[in-house]
Amino acid sequence: MEKRVTLAAGALALTVIGLMPVLMIVASTFYVAGEFSLTTYQALLASSKQLAPLMGRSVLLSLSVTLLAMMVGTPLGVLLGKTDLPLRGAFTMLVTLPLLLPPYVIAVAWFAVLGSTGWIGRFLAPTTSEFLSSAFFGFYGCIGALSTAFMPVVMLLTIAYLGTVNPRLEQAGLLMSRWPSVLWGITLPLIARAILFAAVLVFLLTLGEVGVPTFLRYPVYPVEILTQFAAFYDFSAATAAAIPMLIITAVILVLEIRLLHTSALELSAATIGRRNAPIELGRWRFPLFGLALVWTLVMVALPIAELIVQSASLSAFADAFSRASDSILRSVVFAAIGATLLTLLGFFCGYLIHNRTLPLWRSIDALALFLFTLPGTVIGIGLISLWNRPITNAIYATPAIIILGYLAQYAVLPTRMTAATLQRIPPSLEQAAQLCGASWFMTLRHIVAPLAKRGLIGAWIIAYIFCLRDLGITLVVYPPGFDTLPVRILTLMANGAPSLIAALCVILIAVTLLPFFVGALWQTRAGRPP
Repeated sequence: MEKRVTLAAGALALTVIGLMPVLMIVASTFYVAGEFSLTTYQALLASSKQLAPLMGRSVLLSLSVTLLAMMVGTPLGVLLGKTDLPLRGAFTMLVTLPLLLPPYVIAVAWFAVLGSTGWIGRFLAPTTSEFLSSAFFGFYGCIGALSTAFMPVVMLLTIAYLGTVNPRLEQAGLLMSRWPSVLWGITLPLIARAILFAAVLVFLLTLGEVGVPTFLRYPVYPVEILTQFAAFYDFSAATAAAIPMLIITAVILVLEIRLLHTSALELSAATIGRRNAPIELGRWRFPLFGLALVWTLVMVALPIAELIVQSASLSAFADAFSRASDSILRSVVFAAIGATLLTLLGFFCGYLIHNRTLPLWRSIDALALFLFTLPGTVIGIGLISLWNRPITNAIYATPAIIILGYLAQYAVLPTRMTAATLQRIPPSLEQAAQLCGASWFMTLRHIVAPLAKRGLIGAWIIAYIFCLRDLGITLVVYPPGFDTLPVRILTLMANGAPSLIAALCVILIAVTLLPFFVGALWQTRAGRPP
């Protein structure tokens, strides 16, 4: 009984925190001043001529980024997850680095390289440097920055699902052909759904991005929503403009589930089992190693190194700390609180999905995924619609609303990681504890939690990183005086010195990745035999 009640409470918490704001957005468009009205949609149709081109730019940008991410991420995932390439683990961590940072930091780093005062600009003629710099501010710069940021999604899912392929099928194929034909004819078709699902994630994440288009001055639909809310203070117009984004996200996810005959749950089921024998590259081993090394150095190390060089002065960091020390502290505290609550919520939701204790387990998994792919600005507007009332001012006017935004958007991360971790714990252990008379909470405390400790710590670290890098939700809902470091950087970009912005970005990178590397070091040492 306590098991079902607790898991039902976790599912209810996710529903209230995540689904209720979305429903409030929809309800507020039908009720104006307490009366049923369609004026919101009439205004939306009247402005369709201005909004349609913006939506077209957003879709075109999302399609371009998705295509490029698939073209690079899929073969890179196969190379790092299936072959005997040297230093595969190091390459995987380095290439994943941009995913752990706010995408606009990647754009700032690339501008530090391609700008007229950047590393490449110093070696080019002034006219060429100016042309390259101006071309970066726009469509092509957005493609480059966002594909760098989101390509690891495709790569990581490719690596994860490669571990689920039955090795007997590949071995049977190798009796008739070589590895390239086996990969093309057997392995990739078996994980095609995972790759297409990754493409859907990249498309939706790009569609809702506001930081990079804002920095690169490329007008897209989500920026228009933010402009209506933050610049014109027109909450009604912002809410109406959010409806198409909500509908597009829901429709794409439903089509993905229906057309691919899969469900969101299958992502959590892709646990890495027995590692198959790697593909021996032979004479291609070192050329491909060189290619991977060049890609990592150019696409990851070069822009971040240039950012560090541009900020390499004590005066820049002193100015950065004087302007943003309070935001740095708030970011770390908010992210730590959000990660702790997310890990707790994700544990119970992941347990529910793994054990299928309640009939609504599919709905909870799909809801968590839907909230993750929904633009943060839309979730932020929904949170304001729900909590902006005198009776709930203790939430709306405090950092609590930021934490609720984190719980809504990022619950899928610890949920999926918990579900994957629990699949590696034999259910017979829980059954044995129950036969001995242990309660469910005692079983969780003394058996499940210790065995899942490493996975839960990893879930906390990932949740911390995503909370710390959040921009869309925080930019919309933060109360006065409670801005976070990503928000402070974005607001200082308009008239801040390049060295100041670079120093702030380096600080953000440091506080973001420090727990990641500490956790990775702990995991490595914990995995060594005594």
